[in-house]
Amino acid sequence: MLKVADIMTSKVVSIKETTTVREMADIFDSMRFGTLPVVDEAGNLTGIVTASDLVEQDRPLHIPTVISIFDWVIPIEGEGALQRELNKITAQTASELASTDVVTVSASDLVSTAAEVMSSRKLHALPVVEGKKLIGIVSRIDIIRSMNR
Repeated sequence: MLKVADIMTSKVVSIKETTTVREMADIFDSMRFGTLPVVDEAGNLTGIVTASDLVEQDRPLHIPTVISIFDWVIPIEGEGALQRELNKITAQTASELASTDVVTVSASDLVSTAAEVMSSRKLHALPVVEGKKLIGIVSRIDIIRSMNR
């Protein structure tokens, strides 16, 4: 049985929390992949940015449906949803744009486990961590290539 360590990319292109949106766009364009792990100075994973996150910055702001009761205006989706959308649209750095609730795998996990996580959560790549330290990344194409082994 293959483990994630057998197929992962260990030379990961990652970004710092201070990386700008413009710098991220350049990396996505030149490297031709869609996921960038965000790491702190110690190499610990702090978040993840996808190409879709950047695309969302260019879309129009969705003004939520509201109800009015006794001169109160209450967004139906909740104020948190509008605030998150505003934060994404106005983000200037990786720390402002990144998702911090990152799904990860370890190098010792089976490839089938990584495949299940990607499939069930509709993810294209998973950071591989040891503790909090980023040590690799495994993508859908890595799993597909492993089928020929």
